[in-house]
Amino acid sequence: MTERPSLSRELIVEAAVRVADRGGMAQVSMRNVGKELGVEAMSLYHHLAGKDDLLDGLADWIFTQIELPDPTHPWRSAMSARAASARSALSKHSWALGLIESRRSPGPALLRHHDTVLGCLRHNGFSLRLAAHAFSAIDAYVYGFVLTEVNLPFEGTDGLDELVGEIHGSIPAGAYPHLTELMTDHVLGREYSYADEFEFGLTLILDGLEEQLG
Repeated sequence: MTERPSLSRELIVEAAVRVADRGGMAQVSMRNVGKELGVEAMSLYHHLAGKDDLLDGLADWIFTQIELPDPTHPWRSAMSARAASARSALSKHSWALGLIESRRSPGPALLRHHDTVLGCLRHNGFSLRLAAHAFSAIDAYVYGFVLTEVNLPFEGTDGLDELVGEIHGSIPAGAYPHLTELMTDHVLGREYSYADEFEFGLTLILDGLEEQLG
């Protein structure tokens, strides 16, 4: 019989991640996390104050999955890599989107992440005000893109042509000409992927920041 590892805050949070990945935040409870670990829920209270503490731990955990920029590296490549890493982490754990901005007790990983991002921008000549604008604009774009991406009624290119074909077929001839043009000339049969829009939008933001910095 394999002996269960000793409980720790880290192991409990990792178990909560697995529960959230399978069933979303609605399934995250002390009872369900305890079941994931094969222990009674009461055992978790030796390491956590309660569910709020668990949710704080989950919100902090997601920032351990995002690549930290090197403050000594050029800001543009550093911000681009961080944005891509954040998108990847949030897409993989879509429950985090609604959680990370709602907690009132930021943990060490979140604080280190925010401080490092600001440090990279400031080290590269951003004023405090422009660094704040940059941080907000990039994260708003990443979060918004992921929110759209994870809720699309198709995945990648699978099913996209079929869905767009159904929409196109339901539109009366001559109605919505610009939308029809987009569907027929840009999407249908073109191996179009919404994911490809990410780099284009991010580049627009970085170009704008570069102009402001200059």
